[in-house]
Amino acid sequence: MGDPKSDLDDKRFIVERDPDGMLELLAGLPDQCEAALKLGQDAALPNLPGELRQVVLAGLGGSAIGGDLLRVVVARQARVPFAVCRDYNLPAYVDRQTLVFLTSYSGNTEETLSAYRLAGERGAVRIAVTTGGRLAEMASADGVPVLRVPPGLPPRSAIGYTFLPTLVLLERLGVIGHQEGYGELLAVLRSHREEFGPSAPVSRNRAKDLAMRLHGKIPVIYGVSGTTEVVATRWKGQCNENAKCLAYWNVYPELNHNELVGFEAPPDLLRSLFLVHLRDAADHPRVQARMEIVKRLLVERIAGLAEFSGQGETLLARLFSLIYLGDFTSVYLSLLYGINPKPVQVIDYLKQELAKI
Repeated sequence: MGDPKSDLDDKRFIVERDPDGMLELLAGLPDQCEAALKLGQDAALPNLPGELRQVVLAGLGGSAIGGDLLRVVVARQARVPFAVCRDYNLPAYVDRQTLVFLTSYSGNTEETLSAYRLAGERGAVRIAVTTGGRLAEMASADGVPVLRVPPGLPPRSAIGYTFLPTLVLLERLGVIGHQEGYGELLAVLRSHREEFGPSAPVSRNRAKDLAMRLHGKIPVIYGVSGTTEVVATRWKGQCNENAKCLAYWNVYPELNHNELVGFEAPPDLLRSLFLVHLRDAADHPRVQARMEIVKRLLVERIAGLAEFSGQGETLLARLFSLIYLGDFTSVYLSLLYGINPKPVQVIDYLKQELAKI
């Protein structure tokens, strides 16, 4: 590999290192989100046994990140609690007055299938969100509504399908009010597709530029509770699955009460860390002050620091603005490492070994 700047602006370099077209999949996110909104509007609604007392989304990995986004968005206005469950089991409070989304892109996630069965035993209201697989088979046999999303994507690339239809369903069920900003969300994503795409040179492409700065470093992603916390989780997961590198995340203000003290030893390791601050206009003023103080404390101890704020008037647009930046950055980082971003061979191996047990 030569100069990273020249490499990321070299079409042949990109094509050779992205043989499965991960960048092309990223380019499809705006259209995916538009289709996902229609899926939510057209989906069948379940019969509710009176008033709901809580909502739970059960899922893992890329299929669950949409649930985390829901949790943040719903927390600002929902009249009932909303929780995300990444487990074989369900919380003890799940009962007949609970709505449970069972989200598995493949339809074969064993933890989600277990949660599906438990939700049925408890008499909960269920909705399956999947492309098919065993989950769709079970739900169809039980008369449970199935929100079928298009197949053919890595689960981590289907975030529009695993988030927006469920958000629209919560509107239609009266759990939350009508969401403003769908049009802005699509407009921001389409603008970013041009800005972050492979045709945009490093000189005016924040995703390529950040990938170069992260190359050879360990990304540490800091978000803020109630706003960018989910985006920080997403960035970490995308670095893991796309770039096949370790990355870490945490949230303000909690990290100020523990993790901050850890930036003292060992100094050689600290110099391999690159900190990314994810900010939002709705962050509490005291949290904004904390971030400024942390920058002053750490700037001399780590390899580098970058900050990004989501673009848009609505929280929905701003969160997806940052998600899109992280997605593109992680793929460019994989190309710099000479790694095909699409396959996740270690996860495939793990599933194969589990299947033998």
